[in-house]
Amino acid sequence: MSEYLHAVLLLHSVKKEINEESIANVLKAAGTEPDMQRIKMIVSALSNVDIDKVLSSATSFLSAPASVAPATPQAPQKAEEKPKEEKKEEKAEEVAGLGALFE
Repeated sequence: MSEYLHAVLLLHSVKKEINEESIANVLKAAGTEPDMQRIKMIVSALSNVDIDKVLSSATSFLSAPASVAPATPQAPQKAEEKPKEEKKEEKAEEVAGLGALFE
């Protein structure tokens, strides 16, 4: 399915009309046998879509995680610390369990 969307984006970027024939031609040029049913669905779905608006909102969404990136390396360090704490608790329980045998 992605090759159909890539064809649409290619046609949009070169300012060509997005219709069934043009999408089929792009897919044929890429060496893929187009499925006309899928092409009809895509053309129908995109009939009321402003592709420029969708692309600009996607671009702003993709740039947002860049500010979050520095916090990501800290997360694995915390995850590594938790198992160590659990091991200490398990050892304390084991010692308490053995101590109960001598009471």
